[in-house]
Amino acid sequence: MINFNYESDFNLDNEEAIATWLSAVIVSEKKKEGEINYIFCDDDYLHKINVEYLNHDTLTDIISFDYTVGNEINGDIFVSVERVEDNAKDFNVSFEEELKRVLVHGVLHYCGYKDKGEEDERLMRLKEDEKIAMFHVEQ
Repeated sequence: MINFNYESDFNLDNEEAIATWLSAVIVSEKKKEGEINYIFCDDDYLHKINVEYLNHDTLTDIISFDYTVGNEINGDIFVSVERVEDNAKDFNVSFEEELKRVLVHGVLHYCGYKDKGEEDERLMRLKEDEKIAMFHVEQ
């Protein structure tokens, strides 16, 4: 089950469509959907988590805590709406497009994709694009 939680004034307009898409992404990677919680927050909220749990004193758009067991995807994905807005401007894309990229990025991590090295990052971007395209096809 995919759950959406809000620690800021932001709310998704299309929770059902987003959840359906993310579920399809999980199936497309031959994984089983467990419980995935998205928590939308602001920079301050996510910065505190970054410092407290990861010992990183930086702003970020997403932090994911992976509780996957075997083939069943489980986890908590924290998203800074402020970072997504800024990144959308920086990358010259719509907020909606950048938000989809961040949402699927967390799930792809749970599916085993990494983004620390150059080759891993390239594969992650390709997978993000592939999965974002799935959203457009189904809607």
